[in-house]
This record gives sequence, structure tokens and C-alpha cells, in this order.
Amino acid sequence: MINITLPDGSVKQFDAGISSMDVAKSISEGLARKVLAASVNGEVWDAHRPIQNDATLKLLTWNDTDGQMTFWHSSAHLMAEAVESIFPGVKFWVGPPLESPKGFYYDMDLGDRKMTEEDLTALEKKMNELAKQNNLYTRKEMSKADAVKYFTEKGDEYKLDLLQNLNDGEITFYTQGNFTDLCRGPHIPNTGFIKAIKLTNIAGAYWKGDEKNKQLTRVYGVTFPSQKELDEHLAMLEEAKKRDHRKLGKELGIYTMDDYVGPGLILWMPNGTVIIEELEKLAKETEQAAGYKRVVTPHIAREIMYKTSGHLPYYADSMFPPMELDGDRYYLKAMNCPHHHKIFDAEPRSYKDMPLRLAEYGTCYRYEQSGELFGLMRVRCLHMNDAHIYCTKEQFAQEFKAVNNMYLKYFKIFGIEKYVMRLSLHDPAKLGQKYVNEPVLWLETEELVRSVLKETGVPFVEVKGEGAFYGPKIDVQIWSAIGREFTLATNQVDFAQSRSFDLSFTNANNEKEIPLIIHRAPLGTHERFIGFLLEHYAGKFPLWLAPVQVKVLPISDKFMDYAKAVSDKLKESDIRSEVDDRNEKIGKKIRDAEMMKVPFMLVVGEKEMNENKVAVRAHGKGDVGVKAVDDFISEAVTLIKNRTAE
Repeated sequence: MINITLPDGSVKQFDAGISSMDVAKSISEGLARKVLAASVNGEVWDAHRPIQNDATLKLLTWNDTDGQMTFWHSSAHLMAEAVESIFPGVKFWVGPPLESPKGFYYDMDLGDRKMTEEDLTALEKKMNELAKQNNLYTRKEMSKADAVKYFTEKGDEYKLDLLQNLNDGEITFYTQGNFTDLCRGPHIPNTGFIKAIKLTNIAGAYWKGDEKNKQLTRVYGVTFPSQKELDEHLAMLEEAKKRDHRKLGKELGIYTMDDYVGPGLILWMPNGTVIIEELEKLAKETEQAAGYKRVVTPHIAREIMYKTSGHLPYYADSMFPPMELDGDRYYLKAMNCPHHHKIFDAEPRSYKDMPLRLAEYGTCYRYEQSGELFGLMRVRCLHMNDAHIYCTKEQFAQEFKAVNNMYLKYFKIFGIEKYVMRLSLHDPAKLGQKYVNEPVLWLETEELVRSVLKETGVPFVEVKGEGAFYGPKIDVQIWSAIGREFTLATNQVDFAQSRSFDLSFTNANNEKEIPLIIHRAPLGTHERFIGFLLEHYAGKFPLWLAPVQVKVLPISDKFMDYAKAVSDKLKESDIRSEVDDRNEKIGKKIRDAEMMKVPFMLVVGEKEMNENKVAVRAHGKGDVGVKAVDDFISEAVTLIKNRTAE
């Protein structure tokens, strides 16, 4: 008999070899019908996979992220089966599930053939047909020799490439219906769970993300357990198209890109620069109040800096190639932390200096693969709201808590209601490879972070194997107004860099002590955060953040001088104002201001001029009444000063 511990702490005994599905059936047939997979000792398994030893068990349904990921991964395999039936001889690379955008994709080599939108319709029809067959997803362990033989006979160079890094005991095949693939799994019990299917997009993708390799065809799709859920998701996608930051960024004059400058390198237009400056102003005010000191660091550094920090070789693939200068090698700065460590080390430090909080809106350069570049979300030049806190172990909890509270303050300002902190831990099996080889410090630091998160009461989840190489980190996941998930920022704990750079301070006993370091960036980067805000607000920025806060609209040229006088008075109160001096009818001026999502329009004619008033229109609401100019200014200044969300 083996002991199975359930999430509520209860322990049930079963014969060895029982499956998670059978455990579910022992609890409730209704529950069993919902089970997609299971978490066994923290690892996601097929629901029908036998459990041979004592284990902790969580049954995964559609309400669990891991359940959805399993569902979408299985859907990718179902799509591959459909593709194989319509495009015989197709070869597949990888087909992962996606959290954002929801769904899955599969990369495939169609040879000389092209896939069209009409093909997607045929594939959807075939997938629905295959799903109704209720075919089981079956798992089979394979030796490396047999796996190599199988794909050699098929002439599949893509799977043979994947097999190079796998050993006996690590290789499994999955089969459903007439489709078999190399896959680690897990999968849902059978295809019948997939009730609603939509293939959404065809794109090109270089093999392994390298533009030097062959371009494959990537097909995206999404599936759900019911048509109602799919319909709701597609409606959200339609709304998301309207809010696409790339579309809005162009329409509102926020940013542009140019081939002469290079891919992933953003040119901020005047309107976008206003938003950047307002975000920096908010950050500087907040950080000054919290005791941060501002610093500025160069855009390049010698190779020895990044070797000392450990970023080389761990991070080399994400850095631009080095430059040879004066017999030395220099790298474009990919992160601010080593520079800040050198500022800490520039002067003797004592416990009286601690905590020392160094902040910078630093410019960094990261070599994202061209296939991964995406608008403002994945770029090669980024401006980061970065800071590093050097503190004692005793100060750590309070400092980490203060950083979390800063996040909560920002969430309130920007109307972010749904969020979760994702605590990323190390993988003990990869110490010395992906992670600094300090097993005791890893466990100690992870528990410190976990304790603070519990104490502050913020929602968080734990993810194994996603930590930074020098310590655990928190990825801050936020959701926009229409439910789209974004990674806003990272909050990292570092126990290794102090040793690498030989950082220390003198404690109260006149002894040398090593500081703990907190890396934090609550507003992330200008690029990603403004991209998020464009979609979150649908381009309708609150008054304090809007590039043009007020547009003054004279009914005719006769009132142009008055319109300019009103605008000048607004500017004296630091309200960003423009006059529409075009020879256009007032209706068109109003429509154009609405299209540019200007928060307030002040219409002025003879009556307004004679009474020193303005007719106020609010974006999306229309006429809100006539006000004295001074009264409007007073109300607007209050909204701006308070950074009111509406």
C-alpha cells in the first residue's frame, strides 16, 4: 500500500500502481470527469500514469493553470494529427502551450507547400472530427536507440536534433489516434475533452529562433472545454485587437520604429516622451520619499565586469557581441546591477549606511532574437526603472516588504486590480550550471522571501526552476482591464553578487559583513509598461498621464486669440494644452480630438469669450457643462496632482 496525501492534508491508502484518475474516482465520479492531469510531488503527470510510491497529489482541472497548459499541449498534438492528414510528409519541431496569448502553437516544415487561411478552416473541421473519436493519449517510454531509429526512418531531422540532448530514461513518445510524437508530456486523458476549437493565425518562425536557420510555418490555435468559453475568449480577442499597443502607438503618435535604426530599437515620439517623463516623475517622487539615492551609469563596460558578476557566461546569449577597444573587450550594458555594485564599493560602508538604496532609470541593451521581437513588449533597447537595495539580513524583511508595498501603491494608481507575485525558485539539479552552487544559501534566501510574502498577504505562487542565476526572484504578473496577462517587473534577491564583487560593510562590532542585495524594478521598463498601459487604458490615458491633456477648440477664426489666451493660461498651470487652429468646422475638430483620445476639449465661441468661460467636453462622455476658465483649471490641477485614475 502507498500513502497519497491530498491538498487538504488528508492521507488515503491505495495499492501501488494506482493512477490519479482512479484516486479521483474514489472521491467522486463527477470530479473524475473534470480531471485533466495531476500534480504528483509537484510534477505534472498524465492522469492515467501509475503512482508507485508515497506521494502528494493535486488533481488538476480546467480551473488550474497546469490543467489548462496540459489541455492546450494536447490540443497542439491534435492539431498536428490534423495537419499530417492534410499535409502528408510534414515534419514537426515543437508545439508548446501558451499562457499569453492563451492557447498553443506548433512549428512545422511543410516543404515547398504554403498554408493558407482556407487550410485553417479545413484543419479546424478535421480537429473537431478527430476530437469526437475520444482517442486516448498514451505514453510510452523509449530507449534512445529506438527513438533515433524511428525518426531516422522517417527522415525527421528536427526530432533527431531534439534527441541529441536526451538520454535513456528521459525519452517518451505519445500517441493519439494516428499521430505519434516525441514528447515529455503530460497530456489530457483523451481527445473528447476538447469541445471548441479555433485556429487563429499562421506565422513564420525560424528554427530554434535563429534567423540563420530555415523558416518554419507556425500555426497558432486555442481550444476550450465548451463553445461558450471559446466565444467569450474570441470576443475578448476582438477587444484586444482594438487595444493592440502597436496599433494605438502609431495612431496616437507614441512611438515608431525604422529599419535604418534597427529592429527592436524604439524611437519615442513627442507624445510618448511625455508619458516617459510622467512615469519617471512618479518614480522619482516615490523613490525619494522612500529614501532612495539616484545614480547614473554608462552604457558600456569592460568584459571583466560581467565575468565578475557572473553574467558571462550565464547570460552571454542575451548580450550584444563585444567590441574590441584598446586591446580590451567591452559589452553594451545588459543590466544595471554590476555598475551599482561598483558604486556601493566606491566608498567604505558601515552599518550606519545601511540600507543603501541606489536607483536609476538605466538604459540597457539585450539581444533578443529577431523572431521574438514584439512591439514594445520585446525590444533590444530598454529603459529600466531599476534600483538595488544593500541591506543587512536583519533589515531584509522590512526592505522587501517596502518594495512590495511600492508595487501595491503603483497598482492602485494605474487601476490594476488583478495581480499575482510568482516566486521563482532554483532547481537543485542544476546547481553549478544554471544556478550559483550555494545550496544552503538558496534554501535560506527562498524561505526569507516566502515568509515576507506570507506576512504581507499578497497573492503568490511558487515556480521551481525559474530563479535568477544568483538568487530567487519574484515575477510580478498583472492583468489589464480586459483580462490580458502581462509580466510587469522582476523583484530579485541576490546572495551571490556581494561575494563576487567582494562587497562588505563594517557592522556594529567593527567586523566585515556581506550585504544582501535586492534588485527591484516596480515599473519595469518604459517600453513594456507603456505597452501595457496603452492596452489597459485602450489609449485613453488618465488626465495626469495624457500626452495632450486639453485641446482648445475655437468655433471660428474670430475666437482664435481667445482660444490661445485660454491655452496659455492652462500652460501657466502646467497643463499640457494645444489649440486646434485649423480652418475646419467645430464638428471635425471635436471628432479629431476624440480620435486622439484627448481627455478634455474646451470649445470657445462668442458667448464663452464674453464671459471668460469654456464649454467643456470630456472624452467619450460629451458635453459636461460650461465653466469659468479658472474653475476648470483648479479642477484639472487637482486631478493631475492626485494622479486620479478617471
